[in-house]
Amino acid sequence: MPDQVAELLAGARISLSVQSNKPLQDSADTDITGMAMKVSGPDGDLLEYRQVGDWAYLRAGVKSLEKAAGGPLPSADQLPPDATALKEILGGGWVKMPADSLAKDAPGQQPGNPATEARKKQAIKGLHDLLAREVQLKDNGSNNGADHITATTSFRTLLTGLVDELRPLAGDLPHGAELPTGPDLKDAPDKPVTADFTIKNGALSEVSVDLAALTNSTKGDKFALRLRIGKGDQATAPGQAAQIDPSALTQQLLGGLAPQPVPGADAL
Repeated sequence: MPDQVAELLAGARISLSVQSNKPLQDSADTDITGMAMKVSGPDGDLLEYRQVGDWAYLRAGVKSLEKAAGGPLPSADQLPPDATALKEILGGGWVKMPADSLAKDAPGQQPGNPATEARKKQAIKGLHDLLAREVQLKDNGSNNGADHITATTSFRTLLTGLVDELRPLAGDLPHGAELPTGPDLKDAPDKPVTADFTIKNGALSEVSVDLAALTNSTKGDKFALRLRIGKGDQATAPGQAAQIDPSALTQQLLGGLAPQPVPGADAL
């Protein structure tokens, strides 16, 4: 992994808030009324997404993305004239699109699709059984008013099992997204990994995993991945947002970021 990517991941933070008409464990896609997600790096926000009612909103932190990429992103005059959606994104402002348009090209992802919901429930049951079978739990007592439980398992065994249980959902993944293959999983570290669960007042408040245990480092390095659970922020619609066509944006992302010919340059 390049140092630049490692530094970005080491300083990354993802926040996610979800609002629903029902308890989340009982919610289907059609019950979700709001969502807010923000991905931040060491140099600021990289990407922000919100879903409020029937609209989805997106904003890119262009300056932070350029620092993370190690160079400037294409400017408006470097993009094709018809790449209007991509130009709006790279302008750094908010854009919006109908929330249901994000699943138009994937019939299995239509909100409330019975076949999709059935596959999800089956996958959840399979994951539950996998964790019960492969994970060893240990009560580590209390500290600072919180109970601590550790869960230890073989990383490769758990990852392989997770992917196997998710394979029935492969057809519902977004275009271009693929699950790891068997050969990919064989390269995963075959080492034990331990997660620390923090429970306060009977509710899970934090999960922490030291990913450095999966490396070959002998220096005692730590690379903590932490998930904190608490009260989320209310998802609100931005004051101004330019409407774009998500299908056009996908096409422009696939072709618009390719190097553009320099005007007046001779062809080789």
